[in-house]
Amino acid sequence: MDAIRENIPLLLQGIGTTVALTVLGYVFALVVGTAMAVARVSPIPPLRWAATVYVEIFRNIPLLSLLILIAFGLPDVGLRLPYFWCGVLGLTLSSAAFVCENVRSGINTVPVGHAEAARSIGLGFFGTLRHVVLPQAFRSMVQPLVNVFIGTVIGSALCSAIAVQEVTWVTQTLNIRYAQAVLMFLIAGAAYLILSLGGAALGGVIERAVSPGSGRDRSRAGAALDVTAGAQA
Repeated sequence: MDAIRENIPLLLQGIGTTVALTVLGYVFALVVGTAMAVARVSPIPPLRWAATVYVEIFRNIPLLSLLILIAFGLPDVGLRLPYFWCGVLGLTLSSAAFVCENVRSGINTVPVGHAEAARSIGLGFFGTLRHVVLPQAFRSMVQPLVNVFIGTVIGSALCSAIAVQEVTWVTQTLNIRYAQAVLMFLIAGAAYLILSLGGAALGGVIERAVSPGSGRDRSRAGAALDVTAGAQA
């Protein structure tokens, strides 16, 4: 236990770096993945093709390989990033591919008639997505997006391979110094477990808030009915 007491600041710093990697990578992945999903369902063929190529590439490249390519390949083309931001970029590119597929699947759950009604009253493609399709699709996306968050948490451990000083890197360093592998990696495992369970709990709260019968869900249903009624009028 002396190894823990003597290195609490270092361990907290590593946990903080892990949290920062996860949050930044996931938030950027939500933005990029949603944009890719919109491109995949757009009526513009080049956008659909580009988004499909993106998903197929980054969904099938191992995260460790992607991180190494970013950290040690970008300098070869004259672009140098701190290793921390290389980790964020790798997590973003990888997680965004899964976010894209989850958002696209959620969009496909919305009845086609709702989108047709919205278009019939003059809403364009993006207006239909923003005001009619995405609000209804969000409920079915919550748990899949929580799974992507958990994958981002776990994937952040691989950033230690490019010398990002997150909790796995810290515990590896302390293991070399104190030769207490079990204790050190129990700490790392506990940190990832707490982050993952926290994300799952927050996802459960959000899912209940938008579930059928909630006030927000009734508001969305009312908005969809207003759109349909306007179209019929």
